[in-house]
Amino acid sequence: MSDTPAGKTAGPIEPIPLNIFTGFLGAGKTTLLNRLLKDPAMSDAAVLVNEVGDIGIDHNLYEIVEDGVILLSSGCLCCSVRGDLVNSLENLLRARDNGRCKPFNRVVVETTGIADPASVIHILMTQPYLTLRYRLDGVVTLVDAVNGMKTLDAHEEAVKQAAMADRLVITKTDLPEGKAQLSALRERLKKLNPAAIVLEGEVRVEDLIDAGLYNPGSKIPDVARWLREEAVIAAEEDAHHHDHDHHHHGHGHHHNHDQASRHDASIKAFSIATEQPIPFNTLEMFLDLLRSAHGDRILRMKGIVKLADDPSRPVVFHVVQHLMHPPARLEAWPDADRRSRIVCITKDLAPEMVRKMFDAFLGVPQVDMPDKAALTENPLSLRR
Repeated sequence: MSDTPAGKTAGPIEPIPLNIFTGFLGAGKTTLLNRLLKDPAMSDAAVLVNEVGDIGIDHNLYEIVEDGVILLSSGCLCCSVRGDLVNSLENLLRARDNGRCKPFNRVVVETTGIADPASVIHILMTQPYLTLRYRLDGVVTLVDAVNGMKTLDAHEEAVKQAAMADRLVITKTDLPEGKAQLSALRERLKKLNPAAIVLEGEVRVEDLIDAGLYNPGSKIPDVARWLREEAVIAAEEDAHHHDHDHHHHGHGHHHNHDQASRHDASIKAFSIATEQPIPFNTLEMFLDLLRSAHGDRILRMKGIVKLADDPSRPVVFHVVQHLMHPPARLEAWPDADRRSRIVCITKDLAPEMVRKMFDAFLGVPQVDMPDKAALTENPLSLRR
């Protein structure tokens, strides 16, 4: 999975944490990055932006390292992504390895406003050299308090950016127009992505980084922090009670945003857990079938699984749409919770469908179990 320290198994090089900063046009990515770059905690970071000029750092220009790479007075490297992100990430590594630029210990990629963060994650999953040298630390999505509700109503891409985030930052909360909508926006984001931590105001660097599986200080996996299973379960229970109340109270609650309801209702966050040890080939077949049948509907899926061959050494995995980072075996369970747990965020894919498919592979008896064709061809058939 992408948060796994690949360098531990493949060589002595410790992979470099990479953070993705995304958010819709006007959400304030440039403003936030400018402020974060002044923080001493970012002095050993390299930042990839679409155009160096966009970030407003010309007055900070300290030294031109090479074409497209500049060194800021804060000590950060700043690079322009010209075309291919794969080449930009490889060029950064070459410059670092060859001593052509100062060493950096973190990379931040700022995407364009309409970019799908999955496209950047896919690069880290599919390019073998980049998989070895970088590890995904987390996705940070910015949402503008003034225009956020309208943006989420109008643009499915903005909903997807929010649903895929590890950290959600609400910007422009100090403006009167933002304050008026803050409570509704906060609630909406929590429902869209209960697995993400929602931040607002003057966020600090340390609030945004180190969202991956491994604790950067101890190098010990922190599965509870990474999965955030409890937050997802709590949100599921809230949604269930809300649906129950809504059913009984008839038309007492009206949605003003039909488009919003459609976009938001298509996103589901849910968890699956079992005490039962799972054979590795069973896990592999389940994930392969799920990805081949419904890969475009899986925004993110993270899991820790108790394997039948050695229950004392669980495996962790990370799926983004149809791609999966190679699963990694942990040396031991990181805490007292030894259940297999999977947290999913899906789009247009009913949680009941995924759960029934999982149970079918585990051999759990089912009532009204759909046949295999139903599991793979009609993902919405079980939606309530």
